[in-house]
Amino acid sequence: MDLNKIFQTKSFRIFILVIGCIIIALLIFRLGIFVGYKKANFTYGWGENYHRNFGGPKGGFFGDFKDGEYLDAHGVSGQIIKIDGSTLIIKGKDNTEKNVQINENTMIRSLNNTIQAVDLKVNDFIVIIGDANNEGQVVAKFIRVLPPPPAGGPVPPIQPDIKVNANNNINSNLNLNK
Repeated sequence: MDLNKIFQTKSFRIFILVIGCIIIALLIFRLGIFVGYKKANFTYGWGENYHRNFGGPKGGFFGDFKDGEYLDAHGVSGQIIKIDGSTLIIKGKDNTEKNVQINENTMIRSLNNTIQAVDLKVNDFIVIIGDANNEGQVVAKFIRVLPPPPAGGPVPPIQPDIKVNANNNINSNLNLNK
């Protein structure tokens, strides 16, 4: 039998297509495993090094995690509570503290302006994007300084007052005093 005839058959093309799809599915699965491993490794390192980063309990505090959720390995947002050289301590969501390392390659922006690390102040609200290191810290690549939240806490949402009359006409008023 001639090999050229085999390669030109419809069943051979379908076989190659199926093998190609299986290979692509395996590559996607492998990528998912890689991302999951990086997140789990960061969470493990963060807990193991908590006492070095923040002076907390040496045994870590894995008992405090809710439903085994992972920490944000590649970013953090919150308020600066301490600046120590090239290290920022950020109070993030749920009052968790994150140790963030900055270096000469870290881009820092405030509104439309590029600023320097020395312009960062305690109590600034920031968003950080970076990479995790093996010590449970985020190495910042980009920092955005945000304007402070309004005094008195967040602005309550505007509640529309919607009424439907007997003729199915809708009347709506914005009530700003709720």
